Amino acid sequence: MNDRIRARELRVIGADGSQVGVLPTFEALKLAREAGLDLVEISPNAVPPVARIQDFGKFLYEQGKRDKQAKKSQKSMALKEVKFSINVDEHDYETKKNHVLRFIDEGDKVKASLRFKGREMAHRDLGRKVIERLIRETAEKTQVEFSPRMEGNTMHAILIPRKDAGAKPKPPKPPAPQAAPPRSQAPSA
Repeated sequence: MNDRIRARELRVIGADGSQVGVLPTFEALKLAREAGLDLVEISPNAVPPVARIQDFGKFLYEQGKRDKQAKKSQKSMALKEVKFSINVDEHDYETKKNHVLRFIDEGDKVKASLRFKGREMAHRDLGRKVIERLIRETAEKTQVEFSPRMEGNTMHAILIPRKDAGAKPKPPKPPAPQAAPPRSQAPSA
């Protein structure tokens, strides 16, 4: 801004938004000071660089507002974890499955993990069945980002919300009415 601008020539935009034209830097500064405003370089990489005559404080305020709005519209996705065991009880399984569905409805990723303890490592297939059952039963709302795999003594899979989960399935169209065949009139006797 102002005296820190190093370019020889600038494309100047006036305080009202009109194009002033390409001017030497000292003339643009003179115009800005006469208006009681600052000369702010808004596009330094353009040829010639673009500068605007405006209040620098207002410029910073508007830029902060734009940044805050962009950050607000940005969707953040958290990673939630639900832990299972090989010999999970049916009620516990259903409760944890409901937690997974709730996290997915909130737009979060879910890491379903299953830790093997001691001799359970010999029964990895039972652990895989638990996680694959979860994937199968939540398939309407989730899709698999990472399929079940082992890392050390833990098997885990990552589920994410389905893109088309919000769309309701279309009801089938009713069959078109068919024209009734013409009735023949029976001769009256």
